[in-house]
Amino acid sequence: MVFGRTKSVCPVCLRVIDAEKTTGADGNIYMEKTCPGHGHFSALIWEGDLRSYLRWGTVSSTVEPPVDAKAPGEGCPYDCGLCTEHLRKGCCMLLELTNRCNLRCPVCFAAAGEKEPYDLPLDEIERQYDFLMAHGGPFNIQLSGGEPTVRDDLPEIIRLGREKGFTFFQLNTNGLRLAREADYAAVLKAAGLNTVFLQFDGMTDEVYITLRGRALLKEKLAAVDNCERAGLGIVLVPVVAPGVNDMQVGDILRFALSRMPAVRGVHFQPVSYFGRCGLERPGRPITIPRMLRLIGEQTGGQMKYEDFGGGGAENPYCSFHASYMRRPDGSLKPLARKAGSSCCCCTGSDDSREFVANQWSGEDSREYAPDGDMTQTSALDEFLAQARLNTFSLSGMLFQDAMNLDLDRLKRCYICELDSERGMVPFCAYNLTDTDGKALYRK
Repeated sequence: MVFGRTKSVCPVCLRVIDAEKTTGADGNIYMEKTCPGHGHFSALIWEGDLRSYLRWGTVSSTVEPPVDAKAPGEGCPYDCGLCTEHLRKGCCMLLELTNRCNLRCPVCFAAAGEKEPYDLPLDEIERQYDFLMAHGGPFNIQLSGGEPTVRDDLPEIIRLGREKGFTFFQLNTNGLRLAREADYAAVLKAAGLNTVFLQFDGMTDEVYITLRGRALLKEKLAAVDNCERAGLGIVLVPVVAPGVNDMQVGDILRFALSRMPAVRGVHFQPVSYFGRCGLERPGRPITIPRMLRLIGEQTGGQMKYEDFGGGGAENPYCSFHASYMRRPDGSLKPLARKAGSSCCCCTGSDDSREFVANQWSGEDSREYAPDGDMTQTSALDEFLAQARLNTFSLSGMLFQDAMNLDLDRLKRCYICELDSERGMVPFCAYNLTDTDGKALYRK
């Protein structure tokens, strides 16, 4: 049964084509589309019935137009920048500081380390900071790559961003340098880093050998230890692949809870089949319902499906989220979601930006002055301080590939890649590749 229509792309040629949302014979939800040149494609998008799919789709209808957006040209997704057809101004901005990397992961969306080594010049980073402030900033800044810690001037890049007025900096990293250099986390904290978004795929080396090309568990644990000593907030980021580490979801969560309050949460990312992905896209990729079932089953019901909601700022089918309070006996209490939103925290980009900054930052509640010195900005009483240290955020993001790309979802995207020529480009558009690995935007 066809119950919805949208636009998507052909996975072979990336041509925009009509797409239908249907209920399949198995009761699940599919995207069906046909390219005149390359035939019919069907992609599973929801493991559950139509009622559960529609119920999850409750979303804030708020529109936050991008600041100083350009007029659309060829149309979505071909000329992102952002244009006036986009419905969100953005929340999190990825600055890819380098294409160099000290790993060669088989599942890297950025295909890091394949081309001539290149570091984004400091003056171009400054120009991008200025561009963001002129187009709706401050945003939360995700320092990414490649592997950003291969740059020795990373602390200088963070300090420069603080001077420009940005208040939250997240480091997307594999953690190898953080593990190897015991004092490096403290150096980054002193520069103004808030959070380490740590690639953390499992609790056995076999998982890392498959997804990252080598055994890494010892280094991951050392990185957590060093960040904790420095007072940096830590978010564990597992890429979850069917048959590789989907059986370790509960183990990852138990480890994260055992390292509170240093570990502020876990952010699951079911594997995305774009970029340099050496895994074949299965007929049944991980969907939101399947991910939530894995969480519930592997935590013995301590975390339940009904605790979660979809995004309120982004499209709800892009993400899931729940927040918990740890009781004195170690049990978890789910926190109520915000009234009027399917999300636990946010209905707009600014809401989301502030929630992430508050939840994912380290224990210290003070902010950094532009010169790197710390200044007291609030006098929270002990009750509120202890409450914050006992909250835990569990979330996930399901990025789109050419098989399941939904342009209605894309137009609400608030996670953007900074491009020197185009400006802010939605993450799933920037990293979109066809079946031969050719990218729409990424050079």
